[in-house]
Amino acid sequence: MELQFDLANWMPQLLWGLVVTLEITALCIAMGIVFGLLLAMARLYGQRPIYWLATVYINFFRGTPILVQLFIVYYGLPSMGMDFSPFVAGVLALGLNTSAYQAEYFRGAIQSLPAGQMLAARSIGMSRAVALRWIVLPQALRLVIPPWSNELILMLKYSSIVFFATVTDLMGAGRIIAGETFRYFEVFILVALMYLAIVLLLSTGLRWLEARLRVPGLGGSGTSA
Repeated sequence: MELQFDLANWMPQLLWGLVVTLEITALCIAMGIVFGLLLAMARLYGQRPIYWLATVYINFFRGTPILVQLFIVYYGLPSMGMDFSPFVAGVLALGLNTSAYQAEYFRGAIQSLPAGQMLAARSIGMSRAVALRWIVLPQALRLVIPPWSNELILMLKYSSIVFFATVTDLMGAGRIIAGETFRYFEVFILVALMYLAIVLLLSTGLRWLEARLRVPGLGGSGTSA
């Protein structure tokens, strides 16, 4: 089989698709951080109704396929009067999904801190909210970097499903080019290599960040803060 790569014609469209992929990944991860932190707080410190609502949310998004979640947002919600553009639907579905996972990362990081830190903060007059803001969360955010790094890489790859919602991301651009040229093998090999290059770059940067922010002795076992 003769391989033919028409890079001059393919790369502009693929690079534009890559930009869309990176935008989706960044937006859904940012959304996941915000909602994930709120969900973690709800599970750790919320009243029982709030705790159970957060638990149901997390179990739903962790226990159902992400493609089903995308279809619910993109195809299902319009029947209820909530119509989103393909891009927004993709970001919303992926953001809701990753927030459920990030909530558990945050919760685990907070619970790994010694409970004595919260007790000490409260004993000097800090409220729980102030102690969380200045004592607990800065340490927990450092501990959450390794699992959060894995989630970022996964979201970059999971974002490829948004082409099912007609978003022209990297995967969608590859599908269009392959359909026009019938060079499916070559096009998707190139798409795979572009994903691999971004994953390797992100992995290297995140390992550097983890090493940079590591605090000796931080972590270990302990009851919930």
